[in-house]
Amino acid sequence: MKVKERMTENVKTVELESSLTEAFSLMEENNIRRLPVMNKGKVVGIITLTDLNRASPSSATSLSVHELNYLLMKTKIKEILPKKQKLISIGPDNYIETAAKLMHQNKISSLPVIDDKNLLVGIVTETDIFVAFIDILGVKRTHSRIDFYTSERQGTLAEITGMIASKGKNILNTVAYLDDKKGLYKLIIRLEELEIDDVVKELEKRGYEVESVIIRPEYEN
Repeated sequence: MKVKERMTENVKTVELESSLTEAFSLMEENNIRRLPVMNKGKVVGIITLTDLNRASPSSATSLSVHELNYLLMKTKIKEILPKKQKLISIGPDNYIETAAKLMHQNKISSLPVIDDKNLLVGIVTETDIFVAFIDILGVKRTHSRIDFYTSERQGTLAEITGMIASKGKNILNTVAYLDDKKGLYKLIIRLEELEIDDVVKELEKRGYEVESVIIRPEYEN
């Protein structure tokens, strides 16, 4: 799954010369928490709701409402944008997992999506990533799940999927990762069918350590 399939297009943005009032209004009107900052058609940073709140006068201030509004209108985005903010972006044809890795490594919650012409074409957020992974894993569908362990051995996955197919079962998705504590690979297989005793017994018969079997007749919110 690529970033362009999950990003938000028609991104709301602010300019360096925009006021805090403009930024607050855009966020409130569009129910968003971040805005790419533009300068001469190029993205130069991202401003978040937290940044705006941090730059706003404290609720304990003695300023009047008129004075507060004037201060917010007078203060420009360029004055509160971190001077050394490193702009981390991603291309629309990159994969979702690459976006997730970039966000995790840089401790950020969104990425502007910039195409090969250096133009802003979208934004992808941590929420977009979460929803994408939920869809990839297929957990919204009725399914059964088998968690089991296997050693690293060539042809293991082909053997398992072949066995499942021979029993007339349909695989929704598979996930495999190395469990460092056990020194074994953990496989998670989700099946469309809910009656899977025959698959579980066959896995155990072949020497696989079945950790758990879960039946989800409906999506758990």
